[in-house]
Amino acid sequence: MTDDSVTIERMQPEHLPDVVRIEQASYPDPWSHASFSKELTSSPASFVMVARRSDMVVGYVVAWFVLDEAHIGNVAVAPEVRRQGIGRMMMEWLQEQAIEHGCTYSSLEVRESNTAARQLYIHLGYRPVGRREQYYRNPREDAIVMVKTI
Repeated sequence: MTDDSVTIERMQPEHLPDVVRIEQASYPDPWSHASFSKELTSSPASFVMVARRSDMVVGYVVAWFVLDEAHIGNVAVAPEVRRQGIGRMMMEWLQEQAIEHGCTYSSLEVRESNTAARQLYIHLGYRPVGRREQYYRNPREDAIVMVKTI
């Protein structure tokens, strides 16, 4: 592995400080350390991964594989390494894992104002199918529901 290569691996408790740092830098209403910790241990449906470059966590994804659906609950890339393809890499990797787990479609919600994420999801084959009014609370904002057949 070179210093510039990114690997994806299962999230471990020692990754949580970096994950929480990225979360707080990425979202106005961030998940807590306890929320991420619970995902590591509470549900067999939880699929929690980090992207690492050398020893640094540069992104993460939290998803749930339930029956034939992969639902993406949270994904973020560290601000200092955004726009380098890490988010796309994590999403493509997650799709491969979802297929291996028997999923046939994927869904997610995204803030209406998060144009960069929406563009990435559309490029990856997601399409908007609905709106959840006032889904986000800080600040109040609608979510766009997006799905993809995989």
